[in-house]
Amino acid sequence: MPLPSDRRTRGQPPEFDQEFRRTLDDLLRWRRDVRHFQATPVDDALIDRCLDSFALAPSVGLSQPWRIMRVDSPAARAEVLDNFQTANAEALAGYSGERARTYAGLKLSGMREAPVQLAIFCDEATRQGRGLGAKSMPEMRRYSVVAAITQFWLVSRAEGLGVGWVSILDPDRLCRDLSVPEGWVLVGYLCVGWPQAQTVTPELETVGWQTRQLSHQILRR
Repeated sequence: MPLPSDRRTRGQPPEFDQEFRRTLDDLLRWRRDVRHFQATPVDDALIDRCLDSFALAPSVGLSQPWRIMRVDSPAARAEVLDNFQTANAEALAGYSGERARTYAGLKLSGMREAPVQLAIFCDEATRQGRGLGAKSMPEMRRYSVVAAITQFWLVSRAEGLGVGWVSILDPDRLCRDLSVPEGWVLVGYLCVGWPQAQTVTPELETVGWQTRQLSHQILRR
């Protein structure tokens, strides 16, 4: 349920009841890495609304180091796709036997179909935040971008959209091909669109690549 605007402006915290918590658990379970997209366009206003979630994300020193580039032109998309295909071939060469055959059959990118594609960078040279929290751990800026991407992912899923994070890329080449400013580092390349199918089971688990662990261990000192 949306928080009334007067409570938002007064800073009064909402009450997250049990129904909301169950819905949040559903959202976490149904957030999947999507690679199979419909060709149906996505309204720009919807994408902008999802991207607004970046402004609410936590960031080290309030540096907000994320930089978002929407990759729309056929030429730019062709460069990124070729980047993926080259990196994917190199990755395949690292496997052998049955594992190589399984890898070769995986669909690891939705670049050909996804109507919206976003390159998300970290501005390593940003002066915003004045370096607070990043002098001893400069990688915190990139972690901040990851946190922002996660929020975008969940908000997009709540709108019915699917998001696929493509990591089989040469990040330096992508930065050159997209002519990004010096100091920007690629964190994520996202394919966004309406998913062809809905499932709570990760695709890699479905094809037998890896079984997801449903429990975790906590070390104590």
